[in-house]
Amino acid sequence: MALLPQLLHSPTLRSRSHTLFKPQPCPLSSSSSSSNKLSHYSIQNKPRNPSLLRCSSFAPDSVGGGGGGAEELVELPLFPLPLVLFPGAILPLQIFEFRYRIMMHTLLQSDLRFGVVFSDGGAAVAEVGCVGEVVKHERLVDDRFFLICKGQERFRVARVLRTKPYLVASVAWLEDRPPPDPADADDLEALAAEVETYMRDVIRISNRLNGKPEKEGVMDLRRNLFPTPFSFFVGSTFEGAPREQQALLELEDTATRLKRERDTLHNTLNYLTAASAVKDAFPSSPSSS
Repeated sequence: MALLPQLLHSPTLRSRSHTLFKPQPCPLSSSSSSSNKLSHYSIQNKPRNPSLLRCSSFAPDSVGGGGGGAEELVELPLFPLPLVLFPGAILPLQIFEFRYRIMMHTLLQSDLRFGVVFSDGGAAVAEVGCVGEVVKHERLVDDRFFLICKGQERFRVARVLRTKPYLVASVAWLEDRPPPDPADADDLEALAAEVETYMRDVIRISNRLNGKPEKEGVMDLRRNLFPTPFSFFVGSTFEGAPREQQALLELEDTATRLKRERDTLHNTLNYLTAASAVKDAFPSSPSSS
């Protein structure tokens, strides 16, 4: 469900901090090569310029440093897309580019999971992404695939292993930090409830501006979700603002994510309220012949 893509492009909602990297295969001891919507995100042939890519400096089997313990890394095929996938979100895809058909043949013989990373069409892709698990697929006679994927864990790219025939990297799982004080859980619940209220108001006024009938009763947008998965759901509705979505995905604190979403929705609501007042003051009149 997209809330207001036209508003989320406004300068007040620009992404503040998200990381892009340019993948390049790092040297290996052996050969380094390896044998949103359906209509919007069909994968086409877009060759990358290998001269723009660079190596990551992370170790291949662990990530971490200083006095902390190393985190085990997992090898994951990556799928750059012009969108941001959130945990719990559903993503339909059509795949017909040759290298990603190769990837699908491999996935269908393994665990059906790959990493979705945001790319704005250039050589760089986001460092933080989300695992997409294939929950339904259809293979056509011409070897194209129709997929229904569901967002699972988030991850951070530690090291690119290879780029051909498709991007593969070592990744570390990314989770939100738990509240330092158990009492903060109540604050998270209150914050999530506040965000839900703003969402209801935004949807209500948006529907009114678009001439849609107002639904009776209270919309249950929370659907019994805990604050963290609810914050991912809210972020997934900000379609049309992928850089803002990427910034939300990268945050490792649920309260910070919910506060940022609350501010976005608050700005959206102010805009819609003003637009509604203008519409009421200057109703459209039938065009004169």
